[in-house]
Amino acid sequence: MSPETLDSVNGSPAPTTITTTSSLLSQLHRHFDSLSKAIESGDIRRSDAVLVDLVEFLGSVSDAAVGSDDDEGGAESAAVVVLDGVLGFISDPGLDQAVIDELTSPLLEATAKFAGLSSRCSSIFESVIDQLITKCHPRDMIAYLCGVLALYGKEIDAPDFIAPTFRGVAKVLASIKRRHLEIARATISSILNALNAACADSDDRDMGFRGVFDGAVDVATSIKVACDTLALISISMGEKVSNCLPLVITLSQFFPYCGLVYADLVTGHAVDPITKHISFEDIEDYMKSFGYVKHGAGLAVIWGCISDAVVDAAGQDVTTLKNELRSSQEKRWQVVAMVGNIFSMGSLPWNLKRDAIELLLVITDNMDEQQITEDTTCSFYSPRLIAALQAIATIVIHAPDAGLRKNAFTALKRVLTDSPASLRLDILQHLVRKSNLSSMVAILLDCARENLQAEIRKKSSAKEAGADPSLSFWDAGVLDLVEFVLRPPSGGPPSFPEQSDAVLSALNLYRFVLIAESTGNTNYTGVRSRSSLEKAYKEWLLPLRTVVTGIVAQNDDDHDELVLCRICSLNPIEFVVYRCIELVEAQLKRAM
Repeated sequence: MSPETLDSVNGSPAPTTITTTSSLLSQLHRHFDSLSKAIESGDIRRSDAVLVDLVEFLGSVSDAAVGSDDDEGGAESAAVVVLDGVLGFISDPGLDQAVIDELTSPLLEATAKFAGLSSRCSSIFESVIDQLITKCHPRDMIAYLCGVLALYGKEIDAPDFIAPTFRGVAKVLASIKRRHLEIARATISSILNALNAACADSDDRDMGFRGVFDGAVDVATSIKVACDTLALISISMGEKVSNCLPLVITLSQFFPYCGLVYADLVTGHAVDPITKHISFEDIEDYMKSFGYVKHGAGLAVIWGCISDAVVDAAGQDVTTLKNELRSSQEKRWQVVAMVGNIFSMGSLPWNLKRDAIELLLVITDNMDEQQITEDTTCSFYSPRLIAALQAIATIVIHAPDAGLRKNAFTALKRVLTDSPASLRLDILQHLVRKSNLSSMVAILLDCARENLQAEIRKKSSAKEAGADPSLSFWDAGVLDLVEFVLRPPSGGPPSFPEQSDAVLSALNLYRFVLIAESTGNTNYTGVRSRSSLEKAYKEWLLPLRTVVTGIVAQNDDDHDELVLCRICSLNPIEFVVYRCIELVEAQLKRAM
């Protein structure tokens, strides 16, 4: 902005014409004088009108500075002059309290728009907050500051005002002597909503938002609520652990004060006590404000596994924790459910997901040596276990490096093994039906086959010892898995090449079950019953053979490289289809 003219953002004349910086101050003082006189005289209509004019005046100055192309810094200088004038007015010790009460909320909202112009403007805005804190009742000031935070994304796009506002909230909370918890509860929602919005707008995934998180830590220091903040910090760190380690250490120092221990955080026992005292009108309000509490509780422990400094700050012992979790099957289920929240966070860096997988691998190691309980307790956790396994499956498919994919697959199999066999099949069926990826379905069907093999080995060993254990995984539900792939619910045979992986695994699973039952002269799954054989022969295998051989014959003379690759992918399917047909025909002859 030149000294001669101040234009609005859109290029049209601003609501107030300003020719010099002294004119800026003159107009500002006229607004303040008019407001003071109107309030002192009790003219409510006049005071409201003057207040509107004052807000418009401040808006014209901030808008013009935001939209200015002046390289000489004139626009910023004008904004600084105006902000200094505001600060000088409210700092007057003789200012009537009635004027402060009327002015505080609109003045905070109007001056917040200046914070993004420069570090100087942000500093003056924070001084305005500090001055008003000394003159307003804490309960009222908290409400005003929460109102300012609510402007983000609506009237204010730049997040620069959030950090000084957070620090203002922290100072108010620290000054409260009575009913501290009640006021803190009313504040948490606004703090987390603003922090979540600022985090979502962070596109550099670096330290540009460090001030925002520092301000959030100041608030956490005042109200001792850290889990949700920790989750958002973890999202913003990018792939560099060092970016957020100091903040995580600071938050972890609150845990002893709050009575939080890693065992309760990672199993979820500490989550409900954190949130049950906070009242919300509906679930949408809860999710907006506390949607990351469970994620943060799990991440608090993951950070402890990453850094000894974090563990020391939290006053915890990770080695003892891992041994405790390894020795309790129910706690392992609880951990899987909690860590599943971490895997479902698409914006969370892969480094933290990798460390979460490592934790699962540690606590599920050597499970074969433990006595696994039956399904009464596990059925309570099944929905959460299924959700966690679905999240782990996404890591298996989408992780950027082979090492993480391999470890996630190992963790997936171990978590399945850690559940009772009678529920394990139900869990697998749910996962298969919910998966949209052929490769994931193939992996799950291979897991089913491995579980069948494991039960046969256990039964064989038990027989040698004189026992005769049941085979709970050998159930008709195994054939339901096969049918889901070979005869999709949508109708018709599976499509190729989209379903090639799943089809091959389903055929191998069916072939394995049929051979095993025939060899052992058993029929646990019902695979050898005549009706089952005829169904598999007529509804699964013959239609599949027709489709596969038709595709091969149709493209037999096409030498395009992509077509050849497609035909090659069908070769193993064609081989296994014919083998399954031979096995079924042989069984049908014996049944005649």
